[in-house]
Amino acid sequence: MTHKQLTTCELEQVYDRLADALDQAMADKRELFLVKLALLCAQELGDPGQFHMLSDNALKDL
Repeated sequence: MTHKQLTTCELEQVYDRLADALDQAMADKRELFLVKLALLCAQELGDPGQFHMLSDNALKDL
């Protein structure tokens, strides 16, 4: 399955939506929201190996 790359503008829109959603979630529910979102994205991605690679990339330079 091939996914198209987001443009910079689209990536900024995703970032803005994520920031808004985090603001809407209660502080004690933000981690749960991020886990639910990650699981929904993994389901949509449909490839555990790709998800593992993406999660490893996200851990870099924290």
